[in-house]
Amino acid sequence: MGKSRIIALCGKGGVGKTSVSALLVRCLAGREGRKVLAIDADPSAGLAASLGVRVKKSVDDIRKDLVSRLTHGRRTADPETVRALDYELFDALSEGDGFALLSIGRPEDEGCFCRVNSLLKDIIRDLASGFDYVLIDGEAGIEQINRRVMKEVDDLIILSDTSVKGITVARAISKVARENRAVDCRTIGLVLNRVRGKEEVRRISGDIDLDMYGWIPEDDSIREFDLQGRPLVSLPRESPANRVVERLASMFAD
Repeated sequence: MGKSRIIALCGKGGVGKTSVSALLVRCLAGREGRKVLAIDADPSAGLAASLGVRVKKSVDDIRKDLVSRLTHGRRTADPETVRALDYELFDALSEGDGFALLSIGRPEDEGCFCRVNSLLKDIIRDLASGFDYVLIDGEAGIEQINRRVMKEVDDLIILSDTSVKGITVARAISKVARENRAVDCRTIGLVLNRVRGKEEVRRISGDIDLDMYGWIPEDDSIREFDLQGRPLVSLPRESPANRVVERLASMFAD
């Protein structure tokens, strides 16, 4: 297996980021012989429901247990501790059809051990190397991806709806990524979601300094699935949103 391709999604809350993440996971996992690791780095932790799997344990649960052990004198670099963490993180994976999910959990409490975060990030990176694709469902503040998951990603997808607030947040995320180097990434692009017409796309594409990866139309079937509590991995493949996400997945599939 070659190097994993790491894709991160972020954007303002409420723009449909987790729904798009779930559809991307399904599309990438549908490629023959490919394995996908989905990482839910959003504190709202909604990706599991959209993927139709249950989270047994989060990375935050493991972190708290490790902090407790360190408080009682065990050293972080102890080989026995590292082996135990390897097993615990592997055991925390929730298996789906062609993919596995790792939930990061809630943000750390104040006074968290930086060395614990560093060790967990190293183990997550090693775990991710066993997959063809890694898709991170992040939050608006991409610094959290760096601090809690990994510093380097191949592709950063900024998702936004067509609202002024959504586009403002997208610009801010792009600026932080490019100027502050909060996350090292090869490509950065914008995907518009819940678009009601091409005129909205033309208006925004002419007013933002970001590559436009594509736009996803308003899709009533996604809303219906959400209202019924049904996982989006069961969404009909011919649905308008899924057809666009299939094309997006092809952009990132080597």
